[in-house]
Amino acid sequence: MQNVSLFSQIDGASPRTVRIVVDGRSVDVPEYASVAAALLYADVTVFRHTPVGAAPRAPYCMMGVCFDCLVEIDGLPNQQACMVRVRDGMEVKAMAGARALV
Repeated sequence: MQNVSLFSQIDGASPRTVRIVVDGRSVDVPEYASVAAALLYADVTVFRHTPVGAAPRAPYCMMGVCFDCLVEIDGLPNQQACMVRVRDGMEVKAMAGARALV
């Protein structure tokens, strides 16, 4: 089954982009986007797996309420991807299992 992007580029529009690294893969994303929107733009469909059952999760609310978009950003785990804006050189990794308590 082929993935179909949820986003399409408007003809003639070329937003400025930044390069981020997602699970080891470099991708160019719009500079104004949240990490969650940028990952969706880059066709990332699973942001984390639940601690019980390892069910895949992706953003649901896009406003910081549901915590389904938790990722590791620049080595800092448990970050809400929908609440963080992308910046050039950012490294993002999917989360797996239970969150570590600090």
